[in-house]
Amino acid sequence: MSKISVLVVDDAPFIRDLVKKCLRNAFPGIVVEDAVNGRKAQSLMMHNSYDMVLCDWEMPEMSGLELLTWTREQENSKTLPFIMVTSRGDKENVVQAIQAGVSDYIGKPFTNEQLMTKVKKALAKVGKLQALAAGAPTRQQAASAFANDSLSALTSGRAEPARAAAPASRPASPLLAGAAPPPPRASAPMGRGQGQLRLPGGSQQCVIKALSLKEALLVVRRAAVLPQVLELAVLDLEQGENAEVARLNGYLHAVAAFEPKPDSDWLQLTFRFLDQDAQKLDYVSRLIARGSVQKHFVPGA
Repeated sequence: MSKISVLVVDDAPFIRDLVKKCLRNAFPGIVVEDAVNGRKAQSLMMHNSYDMVLCDWEMPEMSGLELLTWTREQENSKTLPFIMVTSRGDKENVVQAIQAGVSDYIGKPFTNEQLMTKVKKALAKVGKLQALAAGAPTRQQAASAFANDSLSALTSGRAEPARAAAPASRPASPLLAGAAPPPPRASAPMGRGQGQLRLPGGSQQCVIKALSLKEALLVVRRAAVLPQVLELAVLDLEQGENAEVARLNGYLHAVAAFEPKPDSDWLQLTFRFLDQDAQKLDYVSRLIARGSVQKHFVPGA
């Protein structure tokens, strides 16, 4: 079996570990390396050859878009499969990535099935999928492994397996050959202490009860599909006079009923941040300083 080499680029260790372990579980013969930002990835690519790059957009020192632009300028990587993995799903961002030469696009949060679909498609284009797929586990095994890897990424592999895998997301209309659609906008402008929580199974408005530089305590209305602990998520917060959206990447650390009854219509979620972006952290700091959270939430209000 020929060795397939993939470079994973993301400034969040949790996501890097999750993607690496998911790839290794799905394709036992694959070789996976990682980089903390575009600058480090650029250095690795100057000295090594890769069959595919999975890259985040927003990173310090060099962004994913800058790395993509540089990659396409290199004679030996003009056709290298380059998949952008990011919470930036707005139409203008997708167009920008296409113009820079992106091969495909997957939006955060994503499920293991969505990730594997993109990876298989990219490997098939370079004629290397068949050899890797020969030793791949079944879909059920891969889903279970992905859930276990989420917990392992947080605990350095010393914890018990996760109880259940994250639910599969509903299919969506593609923007570019299966790309993720733009994040849905709220039906009404987000007010003080409100945001939009995006999960693999869908999006919904939330109330921010408490906020720190590490996590947010959110309240959401209970839906048919319950959020899962360790599930990747994105919290959209409007900022500034032009209502620009700050997208905070993270995962669900805890899920509980907001009211002391089993049939509570509201859930309380602890959302842990994964971003190390200075601009996003500065924005969160200003929200904390202004006290822009709803400390006393009344269900139905």
